[in-house]
Amino acid sequence: MSGRLTEPVEILLVEDNPGDVRLIQEAFKDLPTEVTLCVVTDGDDALTLLQDRQAETAPLPDLVLLDLNLPRMGGLEFLEAIQDEPAFARLPVLVLTSSEAYEDVLESYELAANAYLTKPTDPDEFSSMVETIAEFWFQRAALPPMA
Repeated sequence: MSGRLTEPVEILLVEDNPGDVRLIQEAFKDLPTEVTLCVVTDGDDALTLLQDRQAETAPLPDLVLLDLNLPRMGGLEFLEAIQDEPAFARLPVLVLTSSEAYEDVLESYELAANAYLTKPTDPDEFSSMVETIAEFWFQRAALPPMA
């Protein structure tokens, strides 16, 4: 798996806070790999995007970064929806939220989230967190094929 960090990566960012979107976009720009961020603001739009790609036989994103507190369909409902869809059940999902509530952590993992990360409060920490995500998920972890 070594060296995958230099291959292009697509991330679906499900986030409704424009400030957090900007911080995450900036942090990914600093990486040595080409990252395409597809940004949607709620779980409904994220699910629609995945379903459209499946219908078009287009590739699914390599990773989903998911906020929990979203309008319309929230993050937990999104996790439940993709867990029930075999084509999306293996999609790596990292919850990235401001919530530190034990119940949110527990429910996220029960709904098959791959990790639960609390958003940093310092903008510089966003860069550090993104570097760690990229290094682990795109260089060290073996990801399932999403064909």
